Amino acid sequence: MAFDWLDGMAVVGFIALAAAAFALEGIVVAAAFGGFALSLSVWRLYGGRPWEALGWLAWVCAAGTLVLDIGGGAFLTLFLGFGLVGVFLLIGGRFGYLRDVWSVDSSEA
Repeated sequence: MAFDWLDGMAVVGFIALAAAAFALEGIVVAAAFGGFALSLSVWRLYGGRPWEALGWLAWVCAAGTLVLDIGGGAFLTLFLGFGLVGVFLLIGGRFGYLRDVWSVDSSEA
């Protein structure tokens, strides 16, 4: 699947958040990343790509573990788990590895 305008905005947003990480506290950047990923998730869902929306939503949860500062092994498990689930959902949705279960074909009904 081709690179669209939302992917371009995601790249620009990530670069801006990476630059902000040098000037702001980590928890502020993590919260900003969570909000940014949530907006990307909503736009992907609105654009008809639900698997990618779920992938971005998993990254929102990963950013939430940074903000909540759980600590210990639970933090590592939650952060890496949500991050990996998000990556796999994004890749699977983008390259067609996951089936389109949301669309209904009226000819089969």
